Amino acid sequence: MVRIRLRRVGLKNQPSYRIVVADRESPRDGRYIEIIGLYNPRTEPSTMEIQEDRALYWLSVGAQPSESVERILNKLGTRERFGRMRKGESIETLVAEAEAAKVARGPQNLKTRHEPPTGQPGAKAARAAAKNEQPQT
Repeated sequence: MVRIRLRRVGLKNQPSYRIVVADRESPRDGRYIEIIGLYNPRTEPSTMEIQEDRALYWLSVGAQPSESVERILNKLGTRERFGRMRKGESIETLVAEAEAAKVARGPQNLKTRHEPPTGQPGAKAARAAAKNEQPQT
């Protein structure tokens, strides 16, 4: 069985996810068939992007979304568009509608709402500047 699920990427304590199509038995961060989107919960608001045409294709051939991907698909309206596609609407009009909705949402702020766990922001640059300012003897 094929699943649409999240694949974790990013540094320690700084998760972001790719939305992938994978075999059910593959490990979480293991082998996948195709990357169809991304999800970053660390931005304000969370960044969710998906290739609508590929998502609709995989749903039409029987791929089952995980619970978390199901929530993302509902927020983006993909599940509702999939229902309309099954009733006979053309995929081109649905993809155009998804693009219009993406433009209407406006640009995403990709700045994270949490600082990296490595300490104070800019601490590395401050240490480097302090090292360069020491008088040479």
